[in-house]
This record gives sequence, structure tokens and C-alpha cells, in this order.
Amino acid sequence: MDQLLKVMNFNVSSDGIGAGPGEDQSLERPFGLDRPERLFSWAGATASWPMRTEPGGSRGLDDYFTREFAWNIGAEIMGRNKFGPQRGPWQDHDWLGWWGDEPPFHTPVFVMTHHERPSFTLSDTTFHFVDGDPASVLRQAREAAQGKDVRLGGGVTTIRQFLEADLVDTLHVAVSPFTLGSGLRLWESPDELLDRFHLDVVPSPSGVTHHLFWRR
Repeated sequence: MDQLLKVMNFNVSSDGIGAGPGEDQSLERPFGLDRPERLFSWAGATASWPMRTEPGGSRGLDDYFTREFAWNIGAEIMGRNKFGPQRGPWQDHDWLGWWGDEPPFHTPVFVMTHHERPSFTLSDTTFHFVDGDPASVLRQAREAAQGKDVRLGGGVTTIRQFLEADLVDTLHVAVSPFTLGSGLRLWESPDELLDRFHLDVVPSPSGVTHHLFWRR
């Protein structure tokens, strides 16, 4: 069976925006947005949210997608600015990502950057810093995934690069019912992808609408 490249549980506003402008990102504002939790509160409310510290949480459709996030995933690809807010050459190697000593990936992670640095491991996640085009980075990730699928984690710019290279097999995008007006936009309309993908649109009681794309 082919190894799929999957976008999973990616969050955008109803006008297609998934993050603020790059210059608005900082250590204090990882998404470059005010109240970014509005984009992913649907997942945080589920029983399967991995950072849940108290019992409870919703079941149903949202919980299904939260559970599926890690299923059969053997590696992740992300852009440099999902890993951190720094631009340009690395000034030091003390920054180890937003996630602390226990990153949520549990797989090799390939961080796309024009400024490479040595790999390092935190818990069961090893971060590799690679300079290459989407196809070459995907080849590395597939080899590391050892037969499992590869998750394309974002951000918006990285997903658009892989879509433009026609490398994405499936996408799940959760669209929240509010507009942001400006920022990094995944699409003007999801219809832009219908030349290459089938689409099912499934509303959730939480208010988000799940958009499920798979190759034609």
C-alpha cells in the first residue's frame, strides 16, 4: 500500500486564514493571532485531546478526528515557523520548539528550513532540519516513516507548497465559524482544490465544519 501524505486537523477561519502575517509571530504569539485558541477549541474540548488533564470531554465527530490524528503516522513534515518564530540563520541552538520536553509527535519530524542545524531528540521525537524542495523532503520523511503515512503539519505556507507540487493525498481542514480578515490564507474558497480532490463537507455540533479532501 502507498504511503499517504496527509494534512490532518488543520484549522482555518471561515475566510480561509490559518495564522497571522509572519511578522506578527513571536514567542508570545506562536500563531501571530489574538485568541488563536478559537481555531482549535473544538479539538481541545474532546475526550481524546492529548493534553487533557481532567476527565470528560465531548465524543462524536470531533473526538473521532482528534483520535485519528496519530493513527498510522510514521513521520511529520513542518515548516520552520511551525517549529519556532526565528528567521534567518540560527543565532544559537537553545530553542527546541514550542512543546517542551515531551513533544506531541512521537515520530521523526522534518523541519523545512534554508538554515540547517544538527538534529536533536526530545523523548521519542527526533527533529531533523532539512533544506530541500517538497519532493525531496517527502522522500526523506517516507523513508523514516518505515511504511506508515506521513503527516504534513503546516503551517499554511508549507501546505500550499506541497499542494502546488501536487504531493498531498488527503486533507482534513476544520473551518471555524468566524472571520479573521487578514493573515496567511490557505484558500479563498475550498472549491479551488476541486480540480484535484473530491470533497465532503461535514458540519459538527461544535460549530466547526470539517472539510475532507481526497485525490480524484
